[in-house]
Amino acid sequence: MRFPALDGSPLLRSLRAFQVYGANTNVGKTIVSTLLCKALLRRESEKNQGVWYLKPVSTGAGVDADDRHVTKYAHGVNAKCLWQFKEPISPHLAAPQTPQHSDEALLSQLHKHIAGIKQSGTLVVETAGGVHSPTPSGTSQADFYRPLRLPIVLIADSALGGISSSISAFESLHIRGYDVERVVIFSNSTYRNDGYLGPYFERHGVPTTVLPSPPSQHESPAEDASAMSEYYESTAASLSPAIADLESRHASRIAELESMPARAAETIWYPFTQHAEISPATIQAIDSAHGDFFQVYSPAAKSAKSAEKQEEVLRQKFDGSASWWTQGLGHANPDLTLAAAYAAGRYGHVMFPGSIHAPALTLAEMLLKNLGNERLERVFYSDNGSTGVEVALKMALRASRLRYGWGANDDLGILGLKGAYHGDTIGAMDCADPGVYNEEVEWYSGRGHWFDFPKVAMKDGVWKVTMPEEMGGGETEFASLSEVFDVEGREAGSLGEMYAKYIRARLEQLVKFEGRKFGAVMIEPVVLGAGGMLFADPLFQRTLVNVVRSSADLFPAAASEPTGSPTWSGLPIIVDEVFTGLYRLGRITSSSFLGINADISIHAKLLTGGLLPLCVTLSSDSIFRDFLDESKTKALLHGHSYTAHAVGCNVAKTSVETMLAMDAGDAWRAAKKDWKRSGEETGAAWSTWRHSFITEVSRFSQVEGVFALGSVLAITLKDNTTGYTSTAAAGLLKKLKVEGVDARTLGNVLYVLASLTTKEEAVRGLEELLVRGLGEV
Repeated sequence: MRFPALDGSPLLRSLRAFQVYGANTNVGKTIVSTLLCKALLRRESEKNQGVWYLKPVSTGAGVDADDRHVTKYAHGVNAKCLWQFKEPISPHLAAPQTPQHSDEALLSQLHKHIAGIKQSGTLVVETAGGVHSPTPSGTSQADFYRPLRLPIVLIADSALGGISSSISAFESLHIRGYDVERVVIFSNSTYRNDGYLGPYFERHGVPTTVLPSPPSQHESPAEDASAMSEYYESTAASLSPAIADLESRHASRIAELESMPARAAETIWYPFTQHAEISPATIQAIDSAHGDFFQVYSPAAKSAKSAEKQEEVLRQKFDGSASWWTQGLGHANPDLTLAAAYAAGRYGHVMFPGSIHAPALTLAEMLLKNLGNERLERVFYSDNGSTGVEVALKMALRASRLRYGWGANDDLGILGLKGAYHGDTIGAMDCADPGVYNEEVEWYSGRGHWFDFPKVAMKDGVWKVTMPEEMGGGETEFASLSEVFDVEGREAGSLGEMYAKYIRARLEQLVKFEGRKFGAVMIEPVVLGAGGMLFADPLFQRTLVNVVRSSADLFPAAASEPTGSPTWSGLPIIVDEVFTGLYRLGRITSSSFLGINADISIHAKLLTGGLLPLCVTLSSDSIFRDFLDESKTKALLHGHSYTAHAVGCNVAKTSVETMLAMDAGDAWRAAKKDWKRSGEETGAAWSTWRHSFITEVSRFSQVEGVFALGSVLAITLKDNTTGYTSTAAAGLLKKLKVEGVDARTLGNVLYVLASLTTKEEAVRGLEELLVRGLGEV
């Protein structure tokens, strides 16, 4: 069985599926559905194909049910209603609030119904009420049906006020990523809405069909039935051009997906990709994404011949890299989408220097209030993590140079950890030791010193801290991950003393005997991501910061007196939380695990929940003051055209608000409880991935070590070759991809990231796949 059990958007080669939405209630959705079915029956009978009608949810008396109406007037259609509620009220009121009436249950039944159709033909799925009518669970159906992303036939409103409701309905669907393929409206000689809406929708590439109005209802049921029957007979043929166009669009959608990989191979230059290994067969065309899943074109469907299963053009794949570490609140999150649309409609983009707008100011104040670091008082906006690092470097190096009286041309380096990665711009690359990301870059010089450091992982069911060779090697065992993170309690122990002596001795060698100058300490708290998902002993990072801050004797006498409160000591401390911050590791900041307050902090990726690029570099007021001068040339002359763009700031504000609410609401209570060991404080260190699963993985003979924290899972496989050249994880990666998981590797490390909203059953399914894969590879 593939993961997940249900396939994604039902784009099928020989079964065309369309969804009928109404701009409002009582706009004639069922009448149009009946006309579509009747016209389709005539058309499909010529090709020996079937016609299906599906009403997922219906309310009111069964005798008046829409599926009965369709079968009554469109003889031969296969009609069905999944959930029929007797009360003629909104589904969320008519349905008892029980698990069997959950959104998940309805979506599952809908998938199964579509999968059960074996014959070629057309399926018409009719929604209930208007675009935003609620499901039985209370969710807007525009959001509920979004994972299916069926092409839409929108029934516009021909009555008074219908122009507004029709355009609003279209925009609601459009902003959620639906393709509205056709608008149908009944003629109305009084209001003539079609005269306005036709050109409007034409400008958006959506054709309109105008139908004659259905007959008025008769008092006699028999006369009414006769009139409707005559109406359907005389009108159905007028939808034939619309049906032909819908079929053409269906074929064009598939053809576009089929051609995209080959076209991309000829035109796109991919990042972090050796194009000598690229071919159309290695490029996946993504039709859409929703929640934690991509909808990916499946080439295998083209050659499928089985009569037992429809030829699926799309396959659902779990986004195991969280869209390369940016995804936090699910793809196509409607709250973030609306936040973007609102800011785009209100501001577009406005030049930021000397100006302010509400999204930028609100976000800055929110971050300063909630990040828990009293040192941080200023927020500088940039566009991504790499440029945020460049900003941090300019801040820190200026502050150090002024404090210690160094010249503008003095060669200043940074102190960091081996395997660091801070971005791909030239300055950011110089903050990392030589490696795969920079060794072939012509301007790379590597300005700094990088400490090798103790690493944390579980092996054979035991948490271990492993020392690098230059620190004597060896391992120290811990009873739990929370014990590893008890940095204050461990600080006075033997490891804490050893770390302090080692770091102090190395600094003395670098500064006093080699004469090197350093302008900052820069670390990725706890996890060094791109360097290979390296889990650093948090006590070592804490000790590095504390030793630098307490080693004033290693630096020259201050040329200028420190200003601001509080100010930095030793060197400015920069924490790069681009990957690890904002609940990626289970806390709003990863530096809080170290028990330190940095002087400069960088946040991106999860900042906007995976929707837009945006970065903030926060600094202390004392560093900010080092840029105050009568000369503009002394200012922080850094920025880009879209600095603090209102759309990104408003999305980030919504994203951070959502994450804070999840934390306050204890959204991760079950995970914290699972990771709590006897006698420990709940939530000290926890993960979305179960502790029992981590323990099981750690016992595989081919696993060198495994760790999980927050949403991050990393499995290091044994290999004589480490780093990017290792292929040890290739077999497991291939296994996951076959099973429907789009994961990635860093050499011999396979990692999988959940989002902050990944459902528990999805995580459990992934765990089962990984255990099975490790057993088979």
